[in-house]
Amino acid sequence: MEHSTEILYNKTNVYCTPVHRFGSDALLLARFCSPRPTQKAADLCSGCGIVALEWHDRGHRGPCLALEIQPEASALLAQAAADQQITHIRPVCGDLRLWRQEAGQYDLCACNPPYFDAGPQSPDPQRSAARHEGSCTLEDVCSCAFSLLKDGGKLALCHRPERLAEVLAVLRAARLEPKRLAFVKNKPDGRPWLFLVEAQKNRRTGLRLEPDLLIAAGAALYGPQYQDHL
Repeated sequence: MEHSTEILYNKTNVYCTPVHRFGSDALLLARFCSPRPTQKAADLCSGCGIVALEWHDRGHRGPCLALEIQPEASALLAQAAADQQITHIRPVCGDLRLWRQEAGQYDLCACNPPYFDAGPQSPDPQRSAARHEGSCTLEDVCSCAFSLLKDGGKLALCHRPERLAEVLAVLRAARLEPKRLAFVKNKPDGRPWLFLVEAQKNRRTGLRLEPDLLIAAGAALYGPQYQDHL
């Protein structure tokens, strides 16, 4: 498959196409919730595999499931992993609404989900699936993560601030208790354009609000200057 290549800070290659690519939100998510080196992790709605590959770039070597419904996107990650001899990442083309294997085995799940539940949709079905909740709702993500996670395991999401109340309510309804929350802004006095949240399976209430992250929307976050933020 023809593709372009993005190179992460520690030289891990990510394969992209005009349809299957990634933004700064996915990188922020991966760095907000990095697994420990040997933990079992899952990248849900994996796309081209940026979260799984960013974890690898930062030293994760535990088993990593990368679950993605679109065959072309999953194939990009499979090719990138094969070309770099990355064996601990397992790209799987599958529907998270139906995925119930390995229940209760994972320490961490992350998901950069479709952001929109209404509004105009792209005529391109692949772009539409990546941006709108037609085949993947918040409830679907939480149900899959709850099944995969160990008791006390963590799910991390990134999402748009206008849906914050809904996201927190859906997490709690799924018995995934929000524990950490951070907002991403372009400038200190600006409105946030993204939030990051981490929840734990079957845990008590208690949400910690973390310092805002000051990152321009759409910024390239590959270099060492970013390391001070997370």
